[in-house]
Amino acid sequence: MWRESGKLAAVFQPGRTMLTRLYQLIEHSCSRTAGAPALMWRDQTLDYAQLWTQVEAFAGSLQALGVQRNERIAVYLPKQPETVIALFGSNRADAVFVPVNPQLKALQVGHILRDAGVRWLVTSAQRASQLTDILDGCAGLAGVILVDKTAELPIRTIVWAELPVAPPQPSKALDCDMAALLYTSGSTGQPKGVMLSQRNLLVGAQSVAEYLGNTAEDRLLAVLPLSFDYGLSQLTTAFLCGGSVVLLDYLLPRDVIKAVARYRITGLAGVPPLWQQLAELEWPNEARCLRYFTNSGGRLPAATLQALRAAQPQALPYLMYGLTEAFRSTWLPPQQIDDKPGSIGVAIPNAEVLVVREDGSLCESGEEGELVHRGALVGMGYWNDPSRTAERFRPAPCQPQEQPSVELAVWSGDRVYRDADGFMFFVGRRDEQIKCSGYRISPDEIEQTLLESGLLDEAVITGAEHVTLGQAPIAILRGNRANEAQLQAWLKSRLPNYMQPQAWIWCESIPRNANGKYDRSLLRQRYARLFDNA
Repeated sequence: MWRESGKLAAVFQPGRTMLTRLYQLIEHSCSRTAGAPALMWRDQTLDYAQLWTQVEAFAGSLQALGVQRNERIAVYLPKQPETVIALFGSNRADAVFVPVNPQLKALQVGHILRDAGVRWLVTSAQRASQLTDILDGCAGLAGVILVDKTAELPIRTIVWAELPVAPPQPSKALDCDMAALLYTSGSTGQPKGVMLSQRNLLVGAQSVAEYLGNTAEDRLLAVLPLSFDYGLSQLTTAFLCGGSVVLLDYLLPRDVIKAVARYRITGLAGVPPLWQQLAELEWPNEARCLRYFTNSGGRLPAATLQALRAAQPQALPYLMYGLTEAFRSTWLPPQQIDDKPGSIGVAIPNAEVLVVREDGSLCESGEEGELVHRGALVGMGYWNDPSRTAERFRPAPCQPQEQPSVELAVWSGDRVYRDADGFMFFVGRRDEQIKCSGYRISPDEIEQTLLESGLLDEAVITGAEHVTLGQAPIAILRGNRANEAQLQAWLKSRLPNYMQPQAWIWCESIPRNANGKYDRSLLRQRYARLFDNA
């Protein structure tokens, strides 16, 4: 059986300092290499001393505004220095940061602000102007911090440059306190907030840095949204090791390659749709500087992987599987890729990943079961949602009955099996969730938005395999087909691009099962290969 190597672990122990809060990643790297570049954006560079000074200043400003321990600070911005400063500054102030995906539209942002009970929102004037009707209905929202210029809003507004100046108070946070609230879609309903502790994020950074072999020499390109745990990990991993991060919001895939060459990037993380686009492009010699590239958020097609390895022969590919509720679960070591094609790998450091039967007993090799993740990376549950928390965060399998305290594990709902060497292979999902472009999509959210238009009678959303997107949402509808263009415009104004159906199928009747419910299983099977010949 293959065993993970622990030989890199000592490299990533940050001296003798015990890190218990996330912001200490920056503080500690500042104490070691204050002048080293920490954050790059366009033509700007912040070294660790400058970044730490601004994090401290923002934390002091929040406290001067009355922000209390564990209050939520939402950050609704594209990737720019203020985004990072606001996230880590909120943590330094003992608040909980809530990164909001900049692709989300007003209704979804409003849901997150209300659900999280956000105290302050950090955003731009242009984005805030689109939230005017939303902000007035957010009880408990004290005000908006605008990073660029003032705007007329129905709530207290402060411009970043005019924030009150005050030194931050000593932190009182514990490693078990909530540090972040990351919103992710489930199989039904609105996005739900996953509560992550200081310890979750710190151990996650150390675990990933260990198997990637990150050092202060690494320069990571952040192309994924920082509202993703996978995207946020680019910051935490680099800051742990004293490396640097380049922030990039790209328009075209070629922009990513140009950034790799310009900034001499050594580590690049992506999801399958991005990798498929990059694999089709020419990589100039000056862009062959990657030490590694990583994939998560869905299966990477073999042809895409082969093309990437040909384009970046010097780079090690790391294929990974994760879920927001437990950050990262497995990784496939590069030297095993050819021997274990299609595998999602083995447990990452500081995690144990089990394959479990319906009765909670462990599966044998080759036997399909549910992937269950236990260890220090298991999150704190769903915000204000004890029923969903109880469904997903359940006692870890095979615990002694006499054990006084119950350890909770994440029961993923994903079906996998483990081979004789201990490597896991993904089979499928138990719920109705769609994984598109690395995003987890709730069919119910799209369905409800469609029905609110009043332009159709019935709507069911299911997923179909798609060569570029991984899975693509498709709409099965009953009503007047003449309304399709108007319906598409309605949906585009309310949901982000990745939630737009890639096919619109109109039926006289939508199949139902014996219980009278939509026969989603039948629809999935019927349209699973819809795009095979596209």
